[in-house]
Amino acid sequence: MIDMASVALQLYTVRDETTRDFAGTIRKVAAMGYAGVEFADYGSLSASEMKALLTETGLRAAATHRSLQTIEQDLTREIAYCHEIGCTFLVLPWLAPQQRTVELFRQLTPRLNTFGKQCQAEGITFCYHNHDFEFAHHNGETFMDMFLAETDPSLVKLELDVYWAAYAGVDPAHFLQTHAGRVPLVHLKDMTPERTFTEVGDGTLGIANLVRIARTGGTQFFMVENDAPTIPSLESARRSLANLRGM
Repeated sequence: MIDMASVALQLYTVRDETTRDFAGTIRKVAAMGYAGVEFADYGSLSASEMKALLTETGLRAAATHRSLQTIEQDLTREIAYCHEIGCTFLVLPWLAPQQRTVELFRQLTPRLNTFGKQCQAEGITFCYHNHDFEFAHHNGETFMDMFLAETDPSLVKLELDVYWAAYAGVDPAHFLQTHAGRVPLVHLKDMTPERTFTEVGDGTLGIANLVRIARTGGTQFFMVENDAPTIPSLESARRSLANLRGM
């Protein structure tokens, strides 16, 4: 049985709706029954405004995604925003294509440790979120190999995206078992037989088993996401939640 209190919606799923009406969309997500949200952006809301919205809706700030540029510009400000809204996980969500070279990734890993140390000192857990490119081989080594070997596991954790791991040919269940304790956050995202996105529970990835393994390994939050819904985005979020409840 899935603990629904640990399920949050990654708001990137409903970005078309938040662009039009951020606060209104948050209220709709809460009405569906989600326990929390993971931010893709803040909709131009100040920290105090966001705190009030979360208090009104009863939603928990499970985690937040902030770009590398934003983190480098003012990590102290980002940590302060997290404190104000009660968010304890700050996640680097992706790297731009021009940053995806072996040389640049090796330069990044010590910076990740620095970010993680600053976050840890303030009671925040810093995480890195994967896509598929981290699992591509470069002379027999992957970016994920580098990440795991060159970042301090006490300072930098991983938010595993099970879809992108599977898309890259990696068994997410085996990865979660192998790296238990390193993955406090998991992106639940399902895959069709054609390897496209679908609602959580409607695809091929065996979500219930992944949740069980992740929970055993210490995962705290599960983020529902669909990068490109083929149905209205709010309906996609609603269907994924209903499927999880049915598990």
